[in-house]
Amino acid sequence: MLNLENVQAGYGNILALKNVSLNIQEGEIITLIGANGAGKSTTLMTISGVVTCRSGKILFQDKEIQKKSSDDIVKMGICQVPEGRHIFPQLTVKENLDMGAFLRNDKAEIKKDMDYVFSLFPILAERRNQDGGTLSGGEQQMLAMSRALMARPQLLLLDEPSMGLAPLVIKQIFEIIKQINKENNTTIFLVEQNANQALHIADRGYVIENGEITLTGPAKDLLSNQEVQKAYLGI
Repeated sequence: MLNLENVQAGYGNILALKNVSLNIQEGEIITLIGANGAGKSTTLMTISGVVTCRSGKILFQDKEIQKKSSDDIVKMGICQVPEGRHIFPQLTVKENLDMGAFLRNDKAEIKKDMDYVFSLFPILAERRNQDGGTLSGGEQQMLAMSRALMARPQLLLLDEPSMGLAPLVIKQIFEIIKQINKENNTTIFLVEQNANQALHIADRGYVIENGEITLTGPAKDLLSNQEVQKAYLGI
């Protein structure tokens, strides 16, 4: 579904991604783990068109997208939930969800999808008329994910969904990620510092260090890899 081929990207004179290559197959959950500043978020933002791809290719369903605008990339079926959630705090829960469906005009299907996200996150249904900024951190993360789902993505990019959340909420978020993947066949690319949780739900994983992919393999193999255990799992 997605292929990155020798992608380079960065900020000003700083090269944050150095010949990054990876692939994601339809229906998979893939995780990208690494330390702070390793290039995880930059990878997602380069796929989304927020950060310019300086060289290399990004192919989505065999079509090059590295020169496309962010809104065109969303129209093609890629949607990102950014780090820090970035909901619209002064809009209600429902209005935030409506914004997720901004590029759609199939009203009946939009209502169906809103009912679905409310079934995933019943607390949001209870708070549908409440301003997003008044929600707890966990509820805002649920809203950010739901807003992305309203665009009906084929590929969902999740950037640090567990950041700043309580352990019980983190467990719930990861269970829902698995549910979204299984029920909708939504392919998921998960960037996460909580490597243990991420690798437990992923099919495969990549390790990025200083902008370079240094290790890849089935998630279960990375969980048992001594280098990964020492660097990212605290074992």
